Amino acid sequence: MNLSDSQTAGPVPRRVSAMEAVLNHLRGAIERGDYAVGDKLPSEAELCRRLEVSRPVLREALRALQTMGLTVSRTGKGTFVVSDGAVADPTFGDYAASDLLEVRRHVEIPVAGYAALRRTPEDLDHLTHLLERMERETDTTAWVAMDTLFHLAVAQAARNPVFRRVIEEIRDALARQSAFLNELGGRREQSNREHRAIVEALVDSSEQDAAEAMAHHLARVETTLTTIVRPARRAAPSRTEATEATEATETTQTTESTESTES
Repeated sequence: MNLSDSQTAGPVPRRVSAMEAVLNHLRGAIERGDYAVGDKLPSEAELCRRLEVSRPVLREALRALQTMGLTVSRTGKGTFVVSDGAVADPTFGDYAASDLLEVRRHVEIPVAGYAALRRTPEDLDHLTHLLERMERETDTTAWVAMDTLFHLAVAQAARNPVFRRVIEEIRDALARQSAFLNELGGRREQSNREHRAIVEALVDSSEQDAAEAMAHHLARVETTLTTIVRPARRAAPSRTEATEATEATETTQTTESTESTES
């Protein structure tokens, strides 16, 4: 089974990474019960052989499974299934996603506003150069590193060392979350556009626009994370649809009963 070149379903397929394809395969197997809670997954070597992917790709997928609360890795023993459904609040490093988002909303949104009022020409040069590099970058690891630098640079432009210290504290968790969203949510291009809107607001010295641009950015992060962890299920039929289905069933049953009597 080769998962190195897959596409998502839908009218306009999106090419997915090998890691995302492996993750989707393993997640599906766990949620279907192919691997039950308590089961040990096959060894890395065996999974690489079955799925025809490299070990680094597989390990990224296994880390994502653990982030989603589906598995746990035990040193020297392997990877074990601990849940048949992803948790609603995954953990990135030392922090839960909900905690990260709460802090980011209360810190980074006003920070962007302060940065618009206090930024220096040097801050703008640095942010613009960083943004241009991000827009050209195709390697996820390199892009993620620059993503965290971007948010640190915005905090630096606010000219309050406490703000930067807060972002420094959650830097590792931000990088893990960013990698997760970019590998599984295809967030890179959208993030680049959102970052550009933030920089443009800083250039214009617009406190309101900067705060709104950062708020929009964080809202999109939350939406993408929710979509990944809790994929949309088929909606329940509307009352009209349910009624029509019931009537159709009753009509069929009546017809069959009449035909049986006549025969």
